[in-house]
Amino acid sequence: MACARKVFSRVFLNNSLTASRSISMSASRRAEQAIDKLKEENPFYSKYAGKIAKLQQTSAEEFLDRVERVVNPIKDGRSQARSYSELLNPKEKLQAKEQGEIPHKKLSDIMKLELLADKSAEELSQIWLEYHKTKEVLAATLTTTQYETLMSRAKEHPVFLLPLPRSEGFEFIMLQFSANTVHFTPLLAYQVHHENAPECLTLVHYTEVEDKGVVLMRGEYDSKVLTAQEAQCLANELQMFYLKADESKLRLLETFTRKPDEFKHMDLIKEVENIQLA
Repeated sequence: MACARKVFSRVFLNNSLTASRSISMSASRRAEQAIDKLKEENPFYSKYAGKIAKLQQTSAEEFLDRVERVVNPIKDGRSQARSYSELLNPKEKLQAKEQGEIPHKKLSDIMKLELLADKSAEELSQIWLEYHKTKEVLAATLTTTQYETLMSRAKEHPVFLLPLPRSEGFEFIMLQFSANTVHFTPLLAYQVHHENAPECLTLVHYTEVEDKGVVLMRGEYDSKVLTAQEAQCLANELQMFYLKADESKLRLLETFTRKPDEFKHMDLIKEVENIQLA
């Protein structure tokens, strides 16, 4: 994800939640500084201000523990909160690959193509979905028109953010297109490891039967970071922004790509806050 570094360094220059801490700083002073930091940088502070104040008064130890987890999400190289991604170790560096190469299973490795030769688009879709029904992966089909729309927008907007609903608010997940594959990684992991950030979800689009009018999609996710519902939620949000003819969503894509300094996280959250996990 090296090509994404430039745009993210601009968008998130002032968005880090990590605060420096003096060893001699008192607990109360640490808490005050943490609260000030949250007010400045966390768009959800006003929403949870009441709960924060109540917890601060009723359970000081628990309050300081939660402050520590938010202000210093990474400690000794590890995440302190499951809700904001456990997958923080870098992936192994990969050898440079030719543009368009798919570093995943080919369709022929998944299904016998000769058995699909005489099938219609509708039959192929049914076979594909039924085949993956009992497997821990995502599966879907797109029409060729939908796939062309997806790839056209991906060419203009190869990198974007998606807000994933979590128990404590939203976690931002970064996506990046590479040929017919979409890679997803937690923003927190990307800020730590950049192009070596590990993926939590990968969607591959198989075009081997595109001449029949259908493209097959398969998604594999890391269950240590995402549940099946959360992975499906990200796939749904991808479709919302890259397949739908929605002006407000297209405007967010344009702003993120063309004018990153004007991009507002809350505008993005408003677009998906009504999405319910299936």
